[in-house]
Amino acid sequence: MLVLGIESSCDETGVALYDTREGLLAHELHTQMAMHAEYGGVVPELASRDHIRRLVPLTEACLKAAGKDYTDIDAVAFTQGPGLGGALLAGSGYANALAFALGKPVIPVHHLEGHLLSPLLANEKPQFPFVALLVSGGHTQFMAVRGIGDYTLLGESVDDAAGEAFDKTAKLLDLPYPGGAKLSELAKLGNADAFTFPRPMLHSHDLQMSFSGLKTSVLTTVQKVREENGGSLPEQTRNDICRAFQDAVVDVLVAKSKQALLDTGFRTLVVAGGVGANWKLREELGKLSVRPRKDKGGKPMPSEKVAVFFPPLVYCTDNGAMIAFAGAMRLQNCREAGAFTVKPRWPLAEIVQ
Repeated sequence: MLVLGIESSCDETGVALYDTREGLLAHELHTQMAMHAEYGGVVPELASRDHIRRLVPLTEACLKAAGKDYTDIDAVAFTQGPGLGGALLAGSGYANALAFALGKPVIPVHHLEGHLLSPLLANEKPQFPFVALLVSGGHTQFMAVRGIGDYTLLGESVDDAAGEAFDKTAKLLDLPYPGGAKLSELAKLGNADAFTFPRPMLHSHDLQMSFSGLKTSVLTTVQKVREENGGSLPEQTRNDICRAFQDAVVDVLVAKSKQALLDTGFRTLVVAGGVGANWKLREELGKLSVRPRKDKGGKPMPSEKVAVFFPPLVYCTDNGAMIAFAGAMRLQNCREAGAFTVKPRWPLAEIVQ
């Protein structure tokens, strides 16, 4: 079964071909980063128009790379939401028109489900059940995943998502858009002891998170440094702030990951989304272990190693491969297909078996 996947939720156009027997055959991605950089952020109307221009050429490039033709496609999957309304409509319109012309089913896919399942595209795949940490520019959530379509929301950010906080903090530091990745690189040059920022909700005893206050703390620090340096921000000081900010975010995500594993009893963690590419997060979660609560006799339990899975770096950001794969899984599991509408706001928890 050959599934064409279409991703157009924001500022990247992704197209891919996934075969349920042979795996991922081809994927193409166009990023609008350079276009939006001039405006310091994503311009929805420009994003929508660019998706329309890119979808056909990217599809044809995928088919050529895979040695396939339009008639070989068995189904078309597309991102139905969440995302920018106009951008989603561009992908939905194209996917539905193509599926209708080919006489094939169309499969609406939740964008976050695509991210959640993206580690299954790697050679070493996680087994169900697992805890999923979805961490991106728009979402930071913990999900209990027991199977395809069987997801339970455990906790999420109550304000800024982690990726959003990275980008906004980068802007405070005058880093070019999109600045989150650049901030992470500069953090490698920072002194870990130069600044200490708060770890919001670290001891809240739940899986809720907040990163807005952390961003405000950075703003206050930057203003103070500028006042002390005649309006300038010394390069090393900027690196130190990047390091302190990143350490604070990672500490919160690692602590909450441990709690999610203890609460569920699972010992497998899947990390997906753009921030999943962060080197510090990968480093800290890669050595994660948890100590279960005391046994019935009150005796301390030994620490247990956690199996942690990340998608390949190329699949951390938005891409068509994860949509093609999620669509194929839904089709194999007899999920209902067919929908032209889009859902700019769509909680992942609404997807059930």
